[in-house]
Amino acid sequence: MFNNQGVPVDAAQNQYVLVSYAIYLVLSIAVTIWVARTLHKNGRAFLVDAFHGQETLADSVNHLLLVGFYLVNLGWIVMTLRTSHEVWSTRGAVELLSDKVGTVLFVLRLMHLFNVFLFSRFRRRALERAVNAPPPLPPTAFFGPQTAGQ
Repeated sequence: MFNNQGVPVDAAQNQYVLVSYAIYLVLSIAVTIWVARTLHKNGRAFLVDAFHGQETLADSVNHLLLVGFYLVNLGWIVMTLRTSHEVWSTRGAVELLSDKVGTVLFVLRLMHLFNVFLFSRFRRRALERAVNAPPPLPPTAFFGPQTAGQ
């Protein structure tokens, strides 16, 4: 077996890296699923409020957000799987694992904050429009058709 520079790799080092990869994938995917389910479940009420009680629209947007969340985060997890660090011990494997899982948690945090920011702005604009909108009034007069030259 060879590393990415074509240098032979010790089987023990290969084992540490493979075990680190497996643990990284399991932990990262589990945390992503837990965060996604929590946001999906608890974000529904916020979206229903933001969409003025339109539950069908809120549920649709909530589902689209869930799919996008999974795609971005699982893509990030897979893209950051590779490492160029040499891992020769359990300590090295734990350090590699903590770096990778910590990065995933940081990206999940950024995604959550970005979504909260966007939806709070969306909700604020919707509330401003509702307050500033003129009340509906029945018409007080009707105009007949206009002819040219009048």
